[in-house]
Order: sequence, then C-alpha cells, then structure tokens
Amino acid sequence: MSENVEQSIIAIISEISGYEPEEITPDKNFYDDLEIDSIKAIEITVAIEKKFKVSVRDEDVPNITTVRQAVELVTQLLNP
Repeated sequence: MSENVEQSIIAIISEISGYEPEEITPDKNFYDDLEIDSIKAIEITVAIEKKFKVSVRDEDVPNITTVRQAVELVTQLLNP
C-alpha cells in the first residue's frame, strides 16, 4: 500500500513542481531540492487531500519537508 501512496504523492509533486518523477526520491527536501515554495506546498497538500480523501492539519504542513514524511503522514491518516 505505501508504495502506491509514494508513487501517487511523487506524481502529485512532479505535476506541481515540474520535476520529473524519476528525480523525486523519498529523501528529497521540498524546499531545498525541489524548489517548492509555500504556495506550491499548499497546492500539493490540497491535491494529496483530494487524492486520498484525508485531511492534513494546517499545523502539520510546515513540518513535512521530505517526500518520505509526506508518505508517512498519508499512510498514518489512511490507517488510524
């Protein structure tokens, strides 16, 4: 399951950031490696919420800085 979550999140990040999916690895930092600003971070969050039908708390958004953290959070939300 988490592999599908990871692939879906990478696809979302790729679409919004403009980076190729192959360039987006679990340890990439959104801000340092993928040049994602706060507006793109919100777009990614909204896309993830729609895709997985989960709700990410606003206070969690600034703490998610890597692809791996995003995957872990979604996995937790899907399996409470």
